[in-house]
Amino acid sequence: MHELSIAQSILDIVNQHLPSGNTTQVKSVTVRIGKLSNVLSDSLRFCFEAITKDSDFEKTQLILNVIPITIKCNDCNKLTEINDYVFSCPSCDSTNINVVAGNDLNIEEIEIE
Repeated sequence: MHELSIAQSILDIVNQHLPSGNTTQVKSVTVRIGKLSNVLSDSLRFCFEAITKDSDFEKTQLILNVIPITIKCNDCNKLTEINDYVFSCPSCDSTNINVVAGNDLNIEEIEIE
């Protein structure tokens, strides 16, 4: 379950970006998770809640934005979101494509009081 180490990394990054010497309450952390990142949202949320229990981050809300897989066809230049992991252009059936979104895994926003 690599979601536990990801949850810990999120907290480490949040701690690095808090004003020094300030015990400000972190209201929420927004994370972008691409469908191709192999991160299970429910598992990440569970792990985050487990490691923040009885800590300064216990009331911090974890907001997860799931980013769909988007491909760009190099033959017809069409951008398309795909849901079924079939990596071909639905317009022209070409497999000459590039994945342009869906690999994301990053912190988008840290909201503090």
